[in-house]
Amino acid sequence: MTNLRRRLTGKVVSDKMDKTVMVEVVSTKIHPLYQKVIRSTKRYMAHDEKNAAQIGDGVQIVEARPLSKRKRWAIETILKKSTAAEAIED
Repeated sequence: MTNLRRRLTGKVVSDKMDKTVMVEVVSTKIHPLYQKVIRSTKRYMAHDEKNAAQIGDGVQIVEARPLSKRKRWAIETILKKSTAAEAIED
């Protein structure tokens, strides 16, 4: 049953909250008429139980039960840890 949950890959843009991070997911699609690539970004609040994710980390988030008013996702894995220099540049 857990295989039915959606999974998204994104980048942590804020870790100032306790046990919560803000993850920015970039999606691309092709415009139906002009055939140009359109990039769109969306931010999700995700649950981070151990406060392991930091700004700049690449993470995979998975759908979860409602944890608060705006938090319906949880961090599944940290795909890529960022260095301090990368976090400062962004």
